[in-house]
Amino acid sequence: MPYTPVELRHVRVARSLFGYERAAVQDVLNEVADSFETVWRERHEFADHIEALEAEIARLREREQALTQTLVAAEQAATHVREQAKREAALIVAEAHNEARSVTRNAQGERQRLLAETRRIEALLRAALGMIEESATAAAAVEEPPPAEARPGGEQPSAAEPAAPPEEPHGPQPPQLRKISGGFDWDD
Repeated sequence: MPYTPVELRHVRVARSLFGYERAAVQDVLNEVADSFETVWRERHEFADHIEALEAEIARLREREQALTQTLVAAEQAATHVREQAKREAALIVAEAHNEARSVTRNAQGERQRLLAETRRIEALLRAALGMIEESATAAAAVEEPPPAEARPGGEQPSAAEPAAPPEEPHGPQPPQLRKISGGFDWDD
């Protein structure tokens, strides 16, 4: 039976003639030695267990530190990526603005070119219309009916006799330009 320190202080060994009884003392000493051996073994087991727990704590602290460093690195990387994305977005927006300005300039240049072409065509049409009007005026002056005495046979058209319509050329006639307000239009 193992003894506690308090029990050891209260152990009473039997007395003999010249002191304590040798067998009783030997039994107490053996039991104390067994108790001490058990405690000593438990102490070593606990020391080994404590050492294992301390090693586990050290590993967990290393993991915690590694996780903390990883988290900090991830936050820094995320910040870096976010800033780089903002820079790239600003660059893309600037390029888009430049492209928009270029397209606008090109469109305005094309508009100016088309307006100049329109003015040139309008001037050509006005000139052509002027030439047509001049030729029509000249043709009207040339096609006036000759006076009555100039008619063959000296005959005068009678009032009952309608004037012969002018001969129409054969085939479809192209439409004629006529002047309207602000430009020209084709006669149907």
